[in-house]
Amino acid sequence: MIKILFVCHGNICRSTMAESVMTHMINQKHLQQHFQIASAATSTEEIGNPPHYGTVGKLREMGILVVPHRAVQMTRWDYEKYDYLVGMDDANIRNMNRIAGGDPAGKIHKLLEYVGSGASVADPWYTGDFDATYRDVTRGCEGLLKYCMGDK
Repeated sequence: MIKILFVCHGNICRSTMAESVMTHMINQKHLQQHFQIASAATSTEEIGNPPHYGTVGKLREMGILVVPHRAVQMTRWDYEKYDYLVGMDDANIRNMNRIAGGDPAGKIHKLLEYVGSGASVADPWYTGDFDATYRDVTRGCEGLLKYCMGDK
């Protein structure tokens, strides 16, 4: 079982979008039994809140089921539980490393690294551009899925 945790600042926009997109991709390929997908925040600001309406709207527009979700915060234990902890930007990565107490096993990466880019996933909280975020998330999830399936 491959366990992936997507992480962003509040766990209501980017990481929840990535969780839903990756779950959709896995379901389309009938790989559900091989993966466990979740998402979390590095902050406590949105704990308990549902996904942002812009994320929900974009996913519905694309025909992707929004996974049932309420924002949670990443914990140190998550580092042990998950094989991949995938952040959306440099600030997420710094905070994930702080929460985890470091990254000795090399599990923490930015999503777009899986498509050969050091770029950050566009943050719609600031830009309002859920289309750009969706493009980044989809591209990153496709790359991550290929990586997990051995197509490195």
